[in-house]
Parts: sequence; C-alpha cells; structure tokens
Amino acid sequence: MNILEKIVARKKEELKERKAMVAIEALQKMTHFNRTCLSTKAFLADPTRTGIIAEFKRQSPSKGLINGVANVVEVTGAYAQWASAVSVLTDMDFFGGRSEDLLAARVHEIPILRKDFMIDPYQVYEAKAMGADLILLIAACLGVDQVKELAALAHSLGLEVLLEIHDASELGHICDEVDLVGVNNRNLKTFEVSIQTSLDLIKHIPAEKPAIAESGISNVDTIVTLRAAGFKGFLIGENFMKEANPSIAFADFVNQLKAS
Repeated sequence: MNILEKIVARKKEELKERKAMVAIEALQKMTHFNRTCLSTKAFLADPTRTGIIAEFKRQSPSKGLINGVANVVEVTGAYAQWASAVSVLTDMDFFGGRSEDLLAARVHEIPILRKDFMIDPYQVYEAKAMGADLILLIAACLGVDQVKELAALAHSLGLEVLLEIHDASELGHICDEVDLVGVNNRNLKTFEVSIQTSLDLIKHIPAEKPAIAESGISNVDTIVTLRAAGFKGFLIGENFMKEANPSIAFADFVNQLKAS
C-alpha cells in the first residue's frame, strides 16, 4: 500500500467518526456556511497579486515536521497581502492540520483553499462551514464521475474547485465542473518531484481553466519559467513554512519576484 492509499484508507475511517459527531444539518447552521465565497479565479486575474497560492502546512509524510510553532493567523495574514489565495491543510494524521486552522485564517479577506483528501460529499459541506472558498479534488484518488459529483455539489454551495492531476493518464478527469487545474510536480506515490511534469502537461489543459503549478517551487526563476509556459498560479508551501519566520520568507520571495 503506497502513501496515498494509506491516507485515503485513514480518511474513510476519519469520515465515519466526523459524520457521527456532526450532521450535515448542523454544518449548514454554522456561521460561515451562508457567507459569499471569494473567487480564486478573480484573484488570479488581479495584476496587483502574485499568482502565488501560499500554503500553511505544519508537516508532511515526506518531510516530517516542517514547522510546529508558526501561528496560522499571523502567517496567513502575511500571505494575504500579496498572494492570490491561501491554502490551509486540514488533514491531521499525515499533515498535522486541523479544521480550526482554516477557521482561524478566515479572518483575512482572501480566497482560502481547503487542502485535504476529498472523497465524500460530507467534506464539501464541511469546507463551506469552515469558511473555505475553494476545494481540492485529487484525480489520483477519485474517479471521473466522483470529480463531477463533488464539483457540482461544490458549485451549488458557491465554492470553486481546483482539480489536481499528476500525469497524462489523469487528463480525462478535467471536466466542465472544475474551475482550475493544478499539476502536482510531486508524485504522491513516490514523492519524487519534477517541474518538468508541469511543463509537459500545460499544453493539454484547457485555456479557460487557469493552470496552477504545485510543489517543487522554491525560487523566482521557476515561477518565471512556469508563467512563460502558461501557468497562472503557483502553489508554494514548504518553501516558506520551513523557515523560522514564514511571514518574512514570503515577503522576501515576493520582493524578489517583483524585481524579476
């Protein structure tokens, strides 16, 4: 069993626990459920923004603990000044995230991506209740029909959808129901990283669906290369979070990007 299979197996167990604790009807009564979502597509099109989707991530299966002390409100507040969106991990067992992190980050007026392994409609309702604006659907752990179903539900709740693919075999998951398409340069089965994955797949992504490059982005030159290839967004997490002060690391990166 590879790491992705282990994560999905645990997610199924976790979902049984979460559903038993909080019903969908209770989620629908939560404060953020009726708020109007912000559009990541609109923020990506804003020329005053960087195109960066900056991530708050405490740990990962491949790197272990990345940053166990950073304050989610402080870091996402720094991100909110120049990023086009903020990504917040809500998976606890493998990434050290929690729902409370996204709720805390919601104080900022910027689109927030709920970064998790979404396999069930219940999680879409959860995302809306947490205050998310965008959900992630990972092609590697979903069938084509599941992507359509979950994306349609997300749209009915006012959420946008980022579909993540890893190789050419997953291009068939791209459908009318998704808003953005991300290319994860990290193979979720082996955790090897290559920017070439993005450069190879961008030509197959429909122009009307902004392309997002994910993982392995650690310098400004890489963003320049990816932008020239047609990418509109750049999801970056570990590069900032591994520093003692992610807020300063992000600000320095933005200044370098502006100078380029």
